[in-house]
Amino acid sequence: MSDCIFCKIVDGKIPAAKVFEDDDILAFKDISPARPVHVLVIPKKHITSLATVSPEDSPILGKILAKANEIAVAQGSPDGFRVIINTGRVGQQEVPHLHAHIVGGPDPVGPMLKRI
Repeated sequence: MSDCIFCKIVDGKIPAAKVFEDDDILAFKDISPARPVHVLVIPKKHITSLATVSPEDSPILGKILAKANEIAVAQGSPDGFRVIINTGRVGQQEVPHLHAHIVGGPDPVGPMLKRI
């Protein structure tokens, strides 16, 4: 998509601090990190969100999760991490391109959600 910021990063039109890249996915440091380790992992193919994936996207989704530990450890979170995929308005997805946040660091990341 021509106006997608993550597609522009994939195409090299916007710089990013890349930490991993292969033919299918790209991982780069978040520009506004919420934790000492905060990496975004995106498919190079434009997929709007988890709400729009198809069965053909399964290998890319699997690769994102399979690489998460390697990326987290390499970035300084060897004792654990969290993977977050926000989806749609309710999930507070800010960029309409599927992306996983890998967050961690030396200290626990805190509670999963606020209790209501």
